[in-house]
Amino acid sequence: MSTPTENRSNTPPQFGRIFPPDKEWLGKAPQEPILEPELPIIDTHHHLWHRPDNRYLLEEFLVDAGSGHKLVATVFAECNTMYRNNGPIEMRPVGQTEFVAGMAAMSESGIYGLTRVAAGIVGYADLGLGDRVTPILEAHIAAGGGRFRGVRFSANWDASDVIGNGHGVTGPLRLRDPDVRAGIACLARLGLSFDAWVFHTQLSDVIDLARTFPDLNTILGHVGGPLGYGPYTGKRDEVFSSWKASMTELARHPNVSVKLGGMLMRLATFNYLAVERPPSSTELAAHWRPYIQTCIDLFGADRCMFESNFPVEKMGVGYATLWNAFKRITAGASAAEKHMLYSGTAERVYRLAGA
Repeated sequence: MSTPTENRSNTPPQFGRIFPPDKEWLGKAPQEPILEPELPIIDTHHHLWHRPDNRYLLEEFLVDAGSGHKLVATVFAECNTMYRNNGPIEMRPVGQTEFVAGMAAMSESGIYGLTRVAAGIVGYADLGLGDRVTPILEAHIAAGGGRFRGVRFSANWDASDVIGNGHGVTGPLRLRDPDVRAGIACLARLGLSFDAWVFHTQLSDVIDLARTFPDLNTILGHVGGPLGYGPYTGKRDEVFSSWKASMTELARHPNVSVKLGGMLMRLATFNYLAVERPPSSTELAAHWRPYIQTCIDLFGADRCMFESNFPVEKMGVGYATLWNAFKRITAGASAAEKHMLYSGTAERVYRLAGA
């Protein structure tokens, strides 16, 4: 596998693919003071993994998390890692919840600082099993030690090979599959949340889902997945218009909340594989403000929450700069709105009382 540095100098960028972060390049970022350092933050979407080319476990995450912002708790998001290597295939993802619960227990010991890492765990279960997914969800709940909150189910698909679809996603209408809908109904019965990951071209599926399951705690990831590369290159206004129309409709469903962030490699507003240095928080805020501010305007602060999507976003920006960028975007918000955006909404949506 080529490194980001090699991609930056020798080959065209490949948005939509994950590379190990380039530490030397990240070190070229402009040094910034931490904005609003006393504002409590719950990071609602990050990963922990150990891949052949990229280790990112508790210690690595805490190095990033300790960069100056007041991170009080986090939510781990499914990332197809640490599954069991034996037993029934459908039960293997429970291994990830076991692994993350162990990381969370280490964090809660206090030895690693005050941040409650993985206070909430969002795992994976094959919702296409329909009603048969219930015992798997129950196994996740048992393995999570009181931390398991729901399932992240990727349905992101585009016809272009350039885009890079979600793991195991083979078509555009996954969320409309009757078996998947039956599995989602099991989530609702158990009081678990549903994290949806789609591209902006598929938001109608989430709208229909929210309409069909009005009592389901539905969480839309990565600002609804606007795309800006491949066949969407040079179509920024067209993409934004289509995305905003769908988000306006989705916001009419009070059971839906939105994670703000996770746009680096899909919206592709800057070429992080080619620029000489990472962007400043001011530059990053300018790239992402139209989408984040629109979400806040449509859904309200009480249905929006910020996410780092680390270590994925680390391909293009450091943790301290990322949160500075978010804080620049919300500089005009009231104290009450900031509380909801940075921790309050997460506490409610992911049931993190005491985080």
